[in-house]
Amino acid sequence: MPSLKDLKTRIESVKSTRKITKAMQMVAAAKLRRAQESAEEARPYAERFHAVMADLAASVGGSDTAPLLLRGTGSDQVHLLVVMTAERGLCGGFNGNIAKLARNHAHRLQAEGKTVKILTVGKKGRDAIKRDVGDLFVGHVDLSEVKRLSYADAQGIAQQILSSFDAGEFDVATIFYSKFVNVVTQVPTAQQVIPAQFDRGEDEGAAGGLYDYEPSEEAILAELLPKGVATAIFSALLENGASEQGARMSAMDNASRNAGEMIDKLTIEYNRSRQAVITNELIEIISGAEAL
Repeated sequence: MPSLKDLKTRIESVKSTRKITKAMQMVAAAKLRRAQESAEEARPYAERFHAVMADLAASVGGSDTAPLLLRGTGSDQVHLLVVMTAERGLCGGFNGNIAKLARNHAHRLQAEGKTVKILTVGKKGRDAIKRDVGDLFVGHVDLSEVKRLSYADAQGIAQQILSSFDAGEFDVATIFYSKFVNVVTQVPTAQQVIPAQFDRGEDEGAAGGLYDYEPSEEAILAELLPKGVATAIFSALLENGASEQGARMSAMDNASRNAGEMIDKLTIEYNRSRQAVITNELIEIISGAEAL
C-alpha cells in the first residue's frame, strides 16, 4: 500500500498534469477557430473550381488530345500515396486514423500486384507507418517551421509531385488527409489527384451549357490541371489543420476530465490511509495508557 507521502506526491503530479492539459485545450480552442475559418473559407473556391474543371473534362472526354494529367498514362501499375498528417502529437487518433487509411490502401494495392511509393507530409504520419511500409518511402515534406499554412506551401508539394509524374515515376497519385466536420468528428479521406477525377452533379451538368470557353478546353485544362493539384493539396492541408486542432481540443478535454477523476480517487485513498494511520496511533496511545 502506498505511503501517505507517495499518495500526496502523486496527487500533486496529477494536478500539474491537469493544468497542462487544460492550458493545451484552451490553446487548441483558440487555434481551432482560425483554422476552421480558413478551411471553411477555402471550400467554396475549391468546390467551384472542381465544378468548372468537371465541365471542361466532360467536354474533352477521353480524347487523345486531353492533357496527360486528365487522361493518365494509360496504366495504373505505380501508385504514389501522399500521406498528410501533423507535425505534432497529443491530438487523439487524428494522425493514427490517416496513417491507418494510407497503410491499408498500400497493402491492398500491393496485394493486387501494384507498385507503391509513399510521400509523407508531417513527421507524425511518417513515424506511424514507418515500421510497416518504411521501405516504400520516396520523400518527406517537413512543415514544422511553417507558422501559418499558405498556398505557396501547397504549390511546393504539388510541384514535387508533378515533377515526379512528368519524369514517369508513377501513374496514379492519391492524397490522404482528414476532412473537418466538427470538433469531435474528423473523417480520414483519400482523394485521387492524378489522373484528375471529377464528379459532375445534375446541376453542374445543366449549367455547363452556359459557358463558352476560349481558347480550347484542352488548352485551358493543360493550364488549370496543375493548379488543380495544388488547390486540392492546399484544401487538404487546411482541412488537416482544423481537424488537428479539433482532435487536440477533444483529447485534452478528455485528459483533463480523466485527471480530475484520478485526483478524486487518489484523494479518497489518501484520506482513508490518513484516517487509518490516525486510528492506529489512537489505539497505541489508548493501549499504552491502559498498560500504565
